[in-house]
Amino acid sequence: MKRIKEKGVWTMSDIPSQRDRLIIITGTGGLGYIIALALAHAGAEVILAGRNRSKGEAAIKKIQSSVTSANIHFEELDLADLVSIETFAKRICSKYQKLDVLINNAAVMTNPKRQVTKDGFELQFGTNHLGHFALTAHLMPVLRKSHNSRVVTVCALAANSGVINFDDLQSEQNYRPMPVYGQSKLANLIFSLELHRRSEAEKWGVRSIAAHPGLSRTDLVDSGAKQNNKAPLPLRLFGKFMMQSAEEGALPTLFAATSPEAESGQYYGPGGARETKGFPSPAKITSNAKDVNTAKRLWETSKQLTNVDFDMIASGAEQS
Repeated sequence: MKRIKEKGVWTMSDIPSQRDRLIIITGTGGLGYIIALALAHAGAEVILAGRNRSKGEAAIKKIQSSVTSANIHFEELDLADLVSIETFAKRICSKYQKLDVLINNAAVMTNPKRQVTKDGFELQFGTNHLGHFALTAHLMPVLRKSHNSRVVTVCALAANSGVINFDDLQSEQNYRPMPVYGQSKLANLIFSLELHRRSEAEKWGVRSIAAHPGLSRTDLVDSGAKQNNKAPLPLRLFGKFMMQSAEEGALPTLFAATSPEAESGQYYGPGGARETKGFPSPAKITSNAKDVNTAKRLWETSKQLTNVDFDMIASGAEQS
């Protein structure tokens, strides 16, 4: 795998050995694939989780052809289906003694028309936030059994303009693709910060770190731009020239997942102009993500909507 090397910056060559560590990544293409490939190189046991088995198994075969020693496999997981999420988590908790890293990466981006999950939630909010909220909760028992576990939630620059609209959380009254996507990614960031606060307060022992890829060329961005002709004009016209590679975009998430320097409760992204490109660096946290009352309300609302009592599951988990 091509590695970016430059003196004084963090690159894939700086990933420490991940041997004897179990890492789950949601999403089998784009950043998920790049992250899985890098972690397989580093010796981790990797579970690549997604809803499309054929796509997932193809990604696994491709990684194994590049890393002959790769310990990687696919598991079915539909983040737009709460039953699928719970079933997946039960399989993991029964099969493994501990989980070292959960990377909440998969996302739906800017569907031109409003769609819903199997549970009736608006698709972007339901998949990007509620699905990962429920998944993280159900995996807390095995996360807590690791002495150095991390939950890395992948956000986006769109979070900076996002607003949590509690009066129309499912966008039933007004659906606009990009603002709805921004709300879902802001929710990801708020969730990551609130998980950190609760883990610290309740001594769950799980680090929560957020990361974003800046402007990166991935299949998610490409499909979102094709579907949504209301994407910003400069992005539609000059997107490929404005963006960095998917490998570069994966660096902040890999830093958050593996570096001893990555701190719980922090947010990392590209260090270049406006955080669009560059090597991993602390990212700016928008004021909308810092409001503790909004975070508490979103947390409680998410518990009610998913019918998943995150706090009870986390507090009841056994520690090794």
